Amino acid sequence: MSQQEIMIPGAASIAIKCKDGVILGSDRRATWGYTVVNKSTQKVFKIIDHIGLAAYGLIGDFQILVKILRAQANLYELDAGERISTQSLAKLVSNFLYSRKMMPLLTNLIVAGLDKDGPKLYTLDAIGSLMPDDYGAAGTGMLLSYGILEAEYKLGMTIAEGEKLVEKAIRNAIKRDAMSGNGIDLLIISKEGAEEKFIEIKELGE
Repeated sequence: MSQQEIMIPGAASIAIKCKDGVILGSDRRATWGYTVVNKSTQKVFKIIDHIGLAAYGLIGDFQILVKILRAQANLYELDAGERISTQSLAKLVSNFLYSRKMMPLLTNLIVAGLDKDGPKLYTLDAIGSLMPDDYGAAGTGMLLSYGILEAEYKLGMTIAEGEKLVEKAIRNAIKRDAMSGNGIDLLIISKEGAEEKFIEIKELGE
């Protein structure tokens, strides 16, 4: 099968840094061409208690990557005697993706977490380009999401403010992007730990 024949499902995946944590979010729709094949697909994952990942691309590709990262994070803690940092995990992802650049996993990722020295966020493409940022977006709803983030993101936002912004950006993206929708998954990482939420979107008839 040539790369041109591969149909990549859509997504509106977002992550932002706040002054007291990070927030990751994504829609739940999985598509195959013009068909919605699943309405409860997870695209936001807790890797360990203080690090999360938001994904876009082939579902099997990012699902297996999540399994590998969870195992590597646990092995690191057993070996080093301390939890892995967000930067170290992001570099691990980057190295793994780059090692497969001739046959890449078709996925774009955002890795975000809360370390001892504060929140960290990195965006990655399919061959492992590692880019630190204050916020990131991936998927077919990316451009629509970035418009909201550019206009309303502020350094030092609280978790509560950030949660509203992520929800707003995803809602606006899926109103115009037919390849994303069917609700919003959120992963909120703060000093209190990781909290997962699901937001229904009834007004869109879903």
